[in-house]
Amino acid sequence: MRDGLGRLLGTRARLRWVHQILGGALLMPYFLLASVAVGSAAGGANALSSLPLSLAAYAAALPLAAATGVYGLVRPLSVTAVRAMCAVPGDRLAEGPARSWAARGRASAWWTLHLGVGALISGMTLAVPPMAVVLIVLPFVSGLRQVRLGFGWFNTGVETYTAPLLGIGLLAALALCAAAAGELLARLAPVLLGPTAADRLAAAEERAADLAVRNRLARELHDAVGHALSAVTLQAAAARRMLERDPDFVREVLTAIEDTTRRTVGELDAVLGLLREGDPARPDGATAPAPTLAADLDGLLARTRAAGTAVTAHQEPGPAGDWARLPETTSREAYRIVQEGLSNALRHGAGPVDLRILVRAGHDTGRGHDTGRRELEITMTNPPAAPEDREPRTTGGRGLRGSAERAALLGGSVEAGPHGGRWRLLAVLPLPGGDR
Repeated sequence: MRDGLGRLLGTRARLRWVHQILGGALLMPYFLLASVAVGSAAGGANALSSLPLSLAAYAAALPLAAATGVYGLVRPLSVTAVRAMCAVPGDRLAEGPARSWAARGRASAWWTLHLGVGALISGMTLAVPPMAVVLIVLPFVSGLRQVRLGFGWFNTGVETYTAPLLGIGLLAALALCAAAAGELLARLAPVLLGPTAADRLAAAEERAADLAVRNRLARELHDAVGHALSAVTLQAAAARRMLERDPDFVREVLTAIEDTTRRTVGELDAVLGLLREGDPARPDGATAPAPTLAADLDGLLARTRAAGTAVTAHQEPGPAGDWARLPETTSREAYRIVQEGLSNALRHGAGPVDLRILVRAGHDTGRGHDTGRRELEITMTNPPAAPEDREPRTTGGRGLRGSAERAALLGGSVEAGPHGGRWRLLAVLPLPGGDR
């Protein structure tokens, strides 16, 4: 009994009832316009004073509503109302305006159905309660018995005392009709307002683009800030150990820490620039440039050496080794890959790091011949630390995955793992333009 009353008069049923009354209110402009046309067609009669003409005006108003329902913004307005009042899960409804004609047609069908059903329920809501009240109080108000109500068999006799039952029945029928109409609209809403295949594709593309931006930001933050924190931690530890014995070394390390943190603030500014177009705090709207292999490799090696790790760098001499000639994107991503490799060497390696960077001819791995394309090859090796000396890994290997993603975006690859008793990082980045 309680469940039945909840379905008829509960919060959800009441909200759906309001939703239908809203539909009836939205149909009124169409209905008034149609009533003028119907009245003119009937010889200037007042369509509102005649039930048949009113029904004809109602029927003529529905095509008018359907015609305006194809407007693209009708769908988001309808979806907002359905989510707020019809208890339909939001993931079953489409986002944004309807763009395809198929989606517009479905939105128009919903608009027409909502307004048409809402008008009927609204009319019943206006007419039935006053009638039901009169019928309920009829046996108790003698004056009403003498009023012609249009139902002569209620005016005298025993039948008068059956009027309250009929009034209660009318109220129950109204609640039942409103609940049934609300359930019907709630079931049809996902069918008519749900996402089309094009909507799902657009949503998937939007999620993929958002995920790509988030992954890029995560890579930049990990590489820029993570490397700096690793270097500063090791530099501070080295300074603490040598504080009493070698003040000059400590002074050098503190200078390196200052330089590392200053550069990291600039890199962080560049990373945050990915989230906005320019920086409103700066009058020129510019952000700090991202570091590149051409401009910042020497400083990166110097800061790593200041942390106490020996780094031997071998760069191909001559024009092919002129890193200023590298494409900016390749130079930037190569710098980040080298930076991540050095971070791993600082945290998990032992002994000197051997870094080799060269431009070489590309090879077809399937046939073994020169493809005519040039590739930037980065090789970094160092002996692994003993298990008990390794810094616990807290990032889950995200840095190496980020380096692999960077290389993949350029059509290259990154390999990392044991090689000949040492730990090796090998990155190959293709260079555009044939001989570049």
